[in-house]
Amino acid sequence: MPGGAVLAATADVSRIEAPVTLKAYLMCAFASFGGIFFGYDSGYVSGVMGMNYFIHMITGIPIPPPGASDAVKAAFTLPAWKKSLITSILSAGTFFGALIAGDLADWFGRRTTVIAGCIIFIIGDILQTASHGFGLLVAGRLIAGFGVGFVSAIIILYMSEIAPKKIRGALVSGYQFFVTIGILLASCVDYGTQDRTDTGSYRIPIGVQMLWALILGVGLFFLPESPRYYVKKGNLEKATHALSLLRGQPEGSEYVQQELAEVVANHEYELSVIPGSGYFTSWYNCFRGGLRNPSSNLRRTILGTSLQMMQQWTGINFIFYFGTTFFQELQTIKNPFLISIITTLVNVCSTPLSFWMIERFGRRTILIFGALGMLICEFIVAIVGVTAGQPSKGNNAAVSSQIAFICIYIFFFASTWGPGAWVLIGEIFPLPIRSRGVSLSTASNWLWNCIIAVITPYMVGTDKGEANLQSRVFFIWGSLCTACFVYAYLLIPETKGLSLEQVDRMLEETTPRTSAKWVPHSTFAADMGLTEKGTLAPEIIEDVTGQKVTEAKETDAV
Repeated sequence: MPGGAVLAATADVSRIEAPVTLKAYLMCAFASFGGIFFGYDSGYVSGVMGMNYFIHMITGIPIPPPGASDAVKAAFTLPAWKKSLITSILSAGTFFGALIAGDLADWFGRRTTVIAGCIIFIIGDILQTASHGFGLLVAGRLIAGFGVGFVSAIIILYMSEIAPKKIRGALVSGYQFFVTIGILLASCVDYGTQDRTDTGSYRIPIGVQMLWALILGVGLFFLPESPRYYVKKGNLEKATHALSLLRGQPEGSEYVQQELAEVVANHEYELSVIPGSGYFTSWYNCFRGGLRNPSSNLRRTILGTSLQMMQQWTGINFIFYFGTTFFQELQTIKNPFLISIITTLVNVCSTPLSFWMIERFGRRTILIFGALGMLICEFIVAIVGVTAGQPSKGNNAAVSSQIAFICIYIFFFASTWGPGAWVLIGEIFPLPIRSRGVSLSTASNWLWNCIIAVITPYMVGTDKGEANLQSRVFFIWGSLCTACFVYAYLLIPETKGLSLEQVDRMLEETTPRTSAKWVPHSTFAADMGLTEKGTLAPEIIEDVTGQKVTEAKETDAV
């Protein structure tokens, strides 16, 4: 864009983004590759904790010989506290990593923060691969957790900010799809190394993870930074260039100028409402506004953090963290590793359906019906387990029906709550607090992930002092999914088909239960003082020479 050019804008709400191109699809698809970090770790740890060599290495208990009694086989397992610590320590590191990532994303950029997360993750993975005992393994998972926190928080932010509005839900859902692929790959690698009698049994599944970090970290060097990050930093020249690359349009294109004008105007409006000063004030801004105001920052932060909490309350990570050891305890199953592969295949094959559903039916609708489907399946699994007797007594029909309904339950999660929660947290926050809002929401996901990883072994464990719930644990997950159903109906807004700036306006003008009927009626760019000809008012024009954007003049429309 020439030095003296001005940003153009229009009140036509249908023309603030360029037509979707193949390039936009491919860039977001690659960015979503970050989901494989989360998924692969969730998948590999379940299998590794069920491997004979790994259990022997950690506990020192001799591997049971062929034909050993059921009592000997049952005793050959990791203690609940070690299962809990190995699983949850990564989530603890990820929780703090996600919180830190919000600041780094605002200081150094979204893309740079994700690359840094890849480097930290590789360091932690090297320590895990080199471990030959409990201590170094736990330390490596803690460090790797920081890297996963960086990636999981900021890749959602980055994708939400660069994706075209018409397909943003579908593209961000790609993150969850890569999560499922990661789980499947981990299950396959575990299946291939489960019978090894050396350190390769666990080192191969752990070491493979470094490949995902290298692919994502190197690939991001070739993608543009988020234009909204540059607007936040006041650099419209780079914002224009980045938006041009993302939309496949020349920098002077009407589409590029219109969309950039809307982003700038929305940011200026938000700055007029949200005071921006020191570091601590910027964090405090995430909690400004009252609970009665549906568009307040406090309400949005509560919505984002509680949404991720609810996603974890569905109980899905019980299957992917402890599925192998849980199926081992149902002693009628001959190959629990194979059952784990089946459940992950259901997860992978179901997730692509969300690409279509989330844009066809909307975020709110699929989360409501997804919670309903999950709670029905979970209660059935629990009821079958109670009424048919313990599966370990040889009730194969009960086990088969339970596995079938667990697979249906996974289908409902993978096509609704799995991607839906990640899509929404990238959409509901205004630009001045978006990075911190997404970080807080992601940290909430990992906090509850950690809590569930800590307590679940004690809930289903059979040792003295443990709850020994077995299949009855699904009564708990079903009850929590009932809470998810009520929560989705009362509190989740519909953001389908809206730009991030339009989502801001929708939250100001409607309620969650009426949000699906809301349609855009104006643009921030027009309301911030644009003429009918579509030229941005002088107060918010930067002549792209690097000068800082000046404060917008408020109008009656604002």
